[in-house]
Amino acid sequence: MRRKLAAGNWKMNGLRADVAQVEALAQAFPDPGCDILICPPATLLAGFVPAGQGVVSLGGQDCHSATHGAHTGDVSAPMLADAGADYVILGHSERRADHGESSELVAQKVRAAHAAGLIAVVCVGETLAERDAGTTLDVVGAQLDGSLPDCVTAANTVIAYEPVWAIGTGRIPTLDQIAEVHDFLRARLADGAFAAHADGMRLLYGGSVKPDNAAEIFATANVDGALVGGASLKAADFGKIILALCAS
Repeated sequence: MRRKLAAGNWKMNGLRADVAQVEALAQAFPDPGCDILICPPATLLAGFVPAGQGVVSLGGQDCHSATHGAHTGDVSAPMLADAGADYVILGHSERRADHGESSELVAQKVRAAHAAGLIAVVCVGETLAERDAGTTLDVVGAQLDGSLPDCVTAANTVIAYEPVWAIGTGRIPTLDQIAEVHDFLRARLADGAFAAHADGMRLLYGGSVKPDNAAEIFATANVDGALVGGASLKAADFGKIILALCAS
């Protein structure tokens, strides 16, 4: 069975004092029925790892495709691994939009993450204009195909569907819309080069996941967890989402 995953993306939020949130999660879930992941800013990674107490995994929010070099301000996958990270988020819509990242570049980063021993959380998702135009499946299918290099397996990669228009807006797709995309992604994996890994690949939903809507989202077919933004910043809120996931 696919082990469920509750992943928190802190984005550009958090200071060293917020290690208390990670400690609280580790204390609240000493033996969770699912995997728990926090992806704080890179400046906090090394300091947060001990607070996870082997229960809460830590991850990066991005990495460069190169292992080292003259790339001012960037962080490499080996650096994340050296800081204690187990995961890294790649291809998030904010990276694709704000930094012009193509699926080809995302695939290069995925390859770099795997080489460093990290699990890649690869994000796909459509804009509101694409949703309204009826091209959602075309968009997420193309992003999926272009973002996965041939080294992808169910053990080293997680796919996160995040409709861009639902991130931080309080709006979410209907449960039928979520199911449609997740079913499509599973079938797309099964019909392609990753058929051997399709059944075991974890598919997360992300976009305005909150304690009051988590249970119904997790009851949706082919949803194996969530990639959570703002609601992951406080252990009290994220803990409720984790409980809903463990109970699903």
